Amino acid sequence: MASWNPDAPCSCDCFVSVPPASAIPAVIFAKNSDRPRDEVQEVVFVPARTHAPGSRLQCTYIEVEQVSKTHAVILSRPSWLWGAEMGANEHGVCIGNEAVWTKEPVGEGEALLGMDLLRLALERSRSALEAWHVITGLLERYGQGGSCREDPAPFCYHNTFLLADRTEAWVLETAGRLWAAQRIQEGARNISNQLSIGTDISAEHSELRTHALAQGWWGGQGTFDFAQVFSLTQQPVRMEAAKARFQAGRELLQQQRGGITAEVMMGILRNKESGICMDSGGFRTTASMVSILPRDPTQPCVHFLTATPDPSRSVFKPFIFGAGAAQAPQVLSPTFGAQDPVRTQPRFQTQVDRRHTLYCGHQDRGQQLRRKQQDLEQEGLEAARGLLAGEWAPPPQELGTLFQAFVERESQVYA
Repeated sequence: MASWNPDAPCSCDCFVSVPPASAIPAVIFAKNSDRPRDEVQEVVFVPARTHAPGSRLQCTYIEVEQVSKTHAVILSRPSWLWGAEMGANEHGVCIGNEAVWTKEPVGEGEALLGMDLLRLALERSRSALEAWHVITGLLERYGQGGSCREDPAPFCYHNTFLLADRTEAWVLETAGRLWAAQRIQEGARNISNQLSIGTDISAEHSELRTHALAQGWWGGQGTFDFAQVFSLTQQPVRMEAAKARFQAGRELLQQQRGGITAEVMMGILRNKESGICMDSGGFRTTASMVSILPRDPTQPCVHFLTATPDPSRSVFKPFIFGAGAAQAPQVLSPTFGAQDPVRTQPRFQTQVDRRHTLYCGHQDRGQQLRRKQQDLEQEGLEAARGLLAGEWAPPPQELGTLFQAFVERESQVYA
């Protein structure tokens, strides 16, 4: 079994606001991806595709069966792996994941990473409900496992997910192949590296309670509290810290209840006092994302991504699926083919430079140019407001290239 180091990195925070908690008729999704300090996160656009019958798909460690059609996706991902920490698809589905440790043992065997499950769900679903069905189906068939960082020492965990679309959200929490899900139809919700579904279970694995009973974790009588039954009895220090972040995040959402906007979510992601904006030793927030998912299906969803570390000094740039959507080369990391340390055996014995152009510029000079960054971000927010208010109606081709235009302008700021 993989050992868990109480000082190992293990933090992320996901948020969602469903009307009437939102200030506008839209679901608003947000996530900070907290990862090893030097890990580079890239933003990748993958267009919709069709696939031949019987096709196989190589994920980070294992192959799975491919489906006949995959949807277009925008992903924010650690550049060494196939999956993603967070992302959205062309149908307005957003997903973020979190590391979690439970009483169910975590093994070192290679299977699907939680980040692989996230991308697979985005590529194969048209709603949050369909997405969690995709994840639980793949989880049952292939399991989850494998090291989740680019390091010879294995670092393994199970996953929780926050899934959202234009109408609702779901929290999906796993322990090995087992899981529980909670439907969020109104209000605000957050998750932070711990089991948070108690007795309000909307759906669950068919063997969840019988397994808990067989293990002696539950007596079989009375109310079944998933978090209480499956959480570790002795919580390590970092998981106790996650409780504090979870509580702080919930309070920040409650303070803004009824007035939550994309800007409010960006402010929460930038909150350092709570630890939500992480910068601790070898660990920090390496990328962030906020999405506006309007209830009106005729309005486009707007996804803001940083592609750079520390949202307090990064620019949230708007992405909209459209006819001209394409990969922005400045936020794409270099590739190393068969010689990539994740592909050679044994894995991760060497290191490579995965920094993309925007990452390098941001790292070198971002702190000195905060005012220009803020002005650029405000332009993006104003463009989104004008679009959703019907005050700005650019041609679809222009919408699709919006993110690339903002990335190019940010690159010029650092030039």
